Amino acid sequence: MMSDTSPRRQARIAGLLYLFTTVLGVFDMMARSGLVVRGDAAATAARILASEPLYRSAVAAEFMGGACYVGVTAILYGLLKPVSPTVSRAAAFFSLAGCATGAAGMAWMFGPPILLSGAPYLSVFRPDQLQALALVALKLHGQAYNLSMIFFGIYCALLGWLVFRSAFLPKVLGVLLGLAGAGWLVDSLATVLAPAFEAHLDPWIMAPGFIGEASLCLWLLVVGVNAPRWFQANATAGLAPASA
Repeated sequence: MMSDTSPRRQARIAGLLYLFTTVLGVFDMMARSGLVVRGDAAATAARILASEPLYRSAVAAEFMGGACYVGVTAILYGLLKPVSPTVSRAAAFFSLAGCATGAAGMAWMFGPPILLSGAPYLSVFRPDQLQALALVALKLHGQAYNLSMIFFGIYCALLGWLVFRSAFLPKVLGVLLGLAGAGWLVDSLATVLAPAFEAHLDPWIMAPGFIGEASLCLWLLVVGVNAPRWFQANATAGLAPASA
């Protein structure tokens, strides 16, 4: 049977995984931003070939970050289940859908190293064609990421509702997560439906997402949850006894 410190321990594990996801994501973005030259396929290809270990490290970081977020999703599902099993389940579904979409889109990241490898079977293409195809692969990966953020936007919005309704996490976190979800959704949908308009939203529209998720990460890592209230909510929902 769970001890009264278990919810706090689980929350801190979720916070730690959240932190890993964030650090790996920042490394991935910084590494790729130094390798990709917007609109210049030749320069991008040259940088990737000159720093292929860094490029592959960015791919690995994105994969590991996604794996960590699956762990975050699983733990938060259990912690927030007493608030509403149905909404918590729906939130987890949208998060996992986002993770799956992002993982599928990662396949495009393997395109540039293959296309630029100089393999004999690629000799039917001119070098400039291979460079252009490598850049297209990176752009398709970016589009898959944008689609995944639609799912994550819905996830954050549902997560915000659950946190706001809970008695064991601060309501302000729920508000911040709700704003984060709205920000992710607006930005991602604008990218898909109106790219020219979305360009005017960056980077301000992203700020609520970073603030909301960073706040939740730090709270889980440093404070955790109010264990007595969590057990009380669990008992009220008929999921477990109120004490160990």
